Amino acid sequence: MAVRRKKSQEKRIAQERIETLFEMAEKEAMKKNWTRANRYVDLARTIGMRYNVTPGSDLRRRFCRGCGTFLLPSATARIRVGGGKVVCTCLKCGRVTRYPHVRERRERRRGRERGSTGVRKTPEEAGVEDL
Repeated sequence: MAVRRKKSQEKRIAQERIETLFEMAEKEAMKKNWTRANRYVDLARTIGMRYNVTPGSDLRRRFCRGCGTFLLPSATARIRVGGGKVVCTCLKCGRVTRYPHVRERRERRRGRERGSTGVRKTPEEAGVEDL
């Protein structure tokens, strides 16, 4: 009788290996060893496809989907922020990816929701003292 595969365990192990490979790719990229860093990214993507595991959004943004290069800002990627978007350009193939930049907007929106009720406060309620 055949031994059953434990798919949940396989996926967990695959996710751990993908994270480890991206950490190793970052270390190699810091040493300017681009071939090894790109190879680690390629291995991580292969493992992800084999076990149907998607890397987290933070890992997905660290390689170019066009050429598979590990993206290290100022070395293999140009990062620009503006207009509510983060624009990442691969310096190897020229592919441009845009991500929404919503953290600051979300914080501003939360601040408005908490602080403003539509009713203006009197100076005494606002804590303003007379001079």
